[in-house]
Amino acid sequence: MTFFSNGVMRFYKFFLIVWSIAAIGLGVFAIQLPSILGGDGFEVDGEYNRVEKELNKTFHIPESTIQVTFEKRTGENSQSFNNRINNTLADIESLHVTAGIQSPLKDKSLRTNDFAYAVLSFDSGVDNMESEMKAIRRITDRDQQVKLTGIPVVSQDINKASQDDLKRAELIGIPVAIVILLLAFGSVAASIVPIAVGAVTVIASFGILSLIGDRMDLSIFLLNIVPMIGLALSIDFSLLFINRYREELKRSGQAEAIHTTILTAGRSILFSALCVFIGLAAMLVIKVEIFQTVAIGGMVVVGIAVFSSLTLLPSLLMIMGKNINRWRIIKTKDTNGSGWREFAFAVMKHPVLISSVSFVVLLLAIIPVKDMNLVIPKADSLPDSYESRQAHEQIQKTFNNKNESIVYVIAERPGSWLDEEGLREMNHLTATLQKDKIVQSIETIYSLAGMDSPEKLAAALKNPKTKETLQPAIERYIQGDKLLLPVTLSARDTSDVSQSWIRKWTEKEWDYRLSFGGSTKFNQEIFDEIYDKIPLVLAIILISTFIILTLAFRSLVIPLKAILMNIVSLSAAFGVLVWIFQYGHFGLEETDITLIIPVLVFSLVFGLSMDYEVFLISRIQEIYLESGNNDLATAEGLASTSKIITSAALIMIVITGAFAFTGVMPVKQIGVGIAIAIFIDATIIRLLLVPSLMKLLGDWNWWLPFAGKNRMSSRSRKVNKG
Repeated sequence: MTFFSNGVMRFYKFFLIVWSIAAIGLGVFAIQLPSILGGDGFEVDGEYNRVEKELNKTFHIPESTIQVTFEKRTGENSQSFNNRINNTLADIESLHVTAGIQSPLKDKSLRTNDFAYAVLSFDSGVDNMESEMKAIRRITDRDQQVKLTGIPVVSQDINKASQDDLKRAELIGIPVAIVILLLAFGSVAASIVPIAVGAVTVIASFGILSLIGDRMDLSIFLLNIVPMIGLALSIDFSLLFINRYREELKRSGQAEAIHTTILTAGRSILFSALCVFIGLAAMLVIKVEIFQTVAIGGMVVVGIAVFSSLTLLPSLLMIMGKNINRWRIIKTKDTNGSGWREFAFAVMKHPVLISSVSFVVLLLAIIPVKDMNLVIPKADSLPDSYESRQAHEQIQKTFNNKNESIVYVIAERPGSWLDEEGLREMNHLTATLQKDKIVQSIETIYSLAGMDSPEKLAAALKNPKTKETLQPAIERYIQGDKLLLPVTLSARDTSDVSQSWIRKWTEKEWDYRLSFGGSTKFNQEIFDEIYDKIPLVLAIILISTFIILTLAFRSLVIPLKAILMNIVSLSAAFGVLVWIFQYGHFGLEETDITLIIPVLVFSLVFGLSMDYEVFLISRIQEIYLESGNNDLATAEGLASTSKIITSAALIMIVITGAFAFTGVMPVKQIGVGIAIAIFIDATIIRLLLVPSLMKLLGDWNWWLPFAGKNRMSSRSRKVNKG
């Protein structure tokens, strides 16, 4: 770090020029990011996707669909209602952008007396329909009783809502963060610098991600995650760095103050960032697009945050010098943390009682976790005000209130499915699948022909007239050596029962290839990929963090203690999250937890909360190495860092918690989840458990095999000499 520090101080003007050019240059690309991002990120490159392509290419099932809903006006008669539907669909058809239109005027299953919907089919993918949707919206927007929904519409609305949410969160979070910085530093100059560093970090990250987005698909949720992480981390790092710099400035000159700050606070920032980086990188093992996106976006913004904190920030301080204290508007009392010191000693007087009570509170908070229900977000992740959600819920309420789902099975075998052997095999396959109680029905040419015997159907197909009658069904279900079987299950696609059915039949060995598709398969693949990879993600995070902290503090006990406390506090945060959202407290409607939240919040917060652990323990270790007195080091470490850690935690809570006021439910849950976890960490963990456990463990806090005995004995000698 000495070589690095000397380099930054010597070439600080160069770093300022490079960062200025980077901010302007990458800012141009950053503006383009919202238009590059798309989709909710729930994508797995698996069997579901392959079957979807096969359904579209081979069996001509549309790649995308949009539903247009029609609601009868008050006092409107049926003829007028029908005319409105007909005119709207005729206008849409005249655009020549659809592959087909299923009208409620022809299909009575798509309407009731007061409500109807049409299905528009497209050969384009969800992410390539912007121009088509704009043209259709110009027609449907003429009538307030006509609304659009469907995956392409919901995806576009989530994109818009995410951008609106980002603006709203920034309007709430940044002003409050500035107030907290003013209270922490007392001067305008010192308060503006962290915000400036955070802004440059986010702009540069957006610019780099825009370049990455040209080469790979990135989820729209990056718009919320990157500023959330970037601003919070950059301000946290700046807060720690500037606070230490101001302390050193009282004792030495500017150059020496910056040098010491880089060696101490800079080292803490480096280890902290490494913990966050690894937590995010671990998500790369989960091959679901949103985890890949968040991991890449998070790694980029963390890398830039640590680099800006260790180069841009000290370069700015080199320019500002003692002007960092200019424009003082609040006179901060220099009490040397006496209140925190007294608090630490008070806690350490009753370590067993306080640690026991703390753990009981945390365990009570964990209890609701048992009720956690994880779901993949759909239209209901949008605010109530969006018509795509309103239309989707109306269709579900009116037409899809049955516990049913459809699985598309594609069977591929050599030879024809239409000769007697193929028909016999088709009959056997259908009968095998129907043995399962969950299978409600299977559509085949047998069911459409009203026959159940392969011999009879083979004979019927030899008759030209019969074959001509059955030809539409043949073309619908049989293409060359491929057979399509739509299987209706008596369970929703989100249920454990339907997903278990998919797993069972997917794993079964067949004489020919069977592939499964449909929304049930989609859900099963997403859930399985996450659940199968969670142990590996946790192992990477926990083992890496343990190694990093062991190297940082030369102790085995402190890393183990930090990891265990983090696991308990995060579990408590998930319990509170369930209590708020699933139980419907604070005026919120009862909402299940988005599937990605536990992994994403754990990966993010585990690293973020290690910031405070590293900041605090680094200072305690510094004092312990000087004094050899564990209790004194704990109290002094808390006294010198608690104000700044509390301020940093408050800023983190404000910036992430501001997303509680946003509309997209997954983003709201991520923001609230992180804010809760940081709050628990900054209060129960940092203020109560750290001092009480440090007291209970004494010198064993610093135990390291082979080196521990010598280190502790040398410190004891130092104390005795004193």
